[in-house]
Amino acid sequence: MDKNRNKSSESGKRKLNCSDESKCFELLESILDGEETSSSKEILDEKLAKCQPCFEHYHLEKVIREILKNKCTKQMVPAELADSIRQKIQEIK
Repeated sequence: MDKNRNKSSESGKRKLNCSDESKCFELLESILDGEETSSSKEILDEKLAKCQPCFEHYHLEKVIREILKNKCTKQMVPAELADSIRQKIQEIK
């Protein structure tokens, strides 16, 4: 492997390997959970700019959470449908 491929120096490219993946992923998830502080947000921004695995994990987690949020929200049931279901339940009793 080319040693320069893993550096994020002058070229502006993100490094391909994270030096402390579990710690970084924990930070990313805590920020996505809304437990962020201004210093952790700054660390995140710097990390995402320099580290490809962290960048990918952050965006994947963010998309997954948004999908779950959209799919798992309560939806209003029309009153007529709810009344009809209640009536049928009463008839069965």
